[in-house]
Amino acid sequence: MLTDDLTTAAATVASSLIARGHSIAVTESSAGGLISASLLSVGGASAYYRGGVVVYTLEGARASIGGVVPLNPGVRSASEPFAQYLAASAAAKFGTEWAIGETGAAGPGGNPYGDPAGHAWLAVAGPDGAGATEHVLTGSEDRVANMQAFALRALRLLAAQLG
Repeated sequence: MLTDDLTTAAATVASSLIARGHSIAVTESSAGGLISASLLSVGGASAYYRGGVVVYTLEGARASIGGVVPLNPGVRSASEPFAQYLAASAAAKFGTEWAIGETGAAGPGGNPYGDPAGHAWLAVAGPDGAGATEHVLTGSEDRVANMQAFALRALRLLAAQLG
């Protein structure tokens, strides 16, 4: 499921991280591991990639990366605060300068919160408070295409933060 767009974006990110001597961790949900797979497709990934987690529920996130960064009560998955929590927790858990958090609904249907297929929140956490979020709405129910779109947008969001 890796596309040329994904591997190209990952190579751009990898180059920037290596040049800075920085590392990254990823916590992703509806992208299903494609963000990590893209980053790992670049030769020499051990120079910058420290680890990743695929979580599909709030409970899964708490079990795998929880306890490092507090999660405010009432925060639901597939939301901007949850994506930020995933990114901050990944950076803290793996001890990296940068992290990506991704959460959403790949499809073909929406999620239990009423969000449509093709909905995702992306967050990048960086050093010294750097970071960004992005809301993705593809308008598609194509599960695989949405997973690829979420991963690509996450890598591009990180690339923009890296400059």
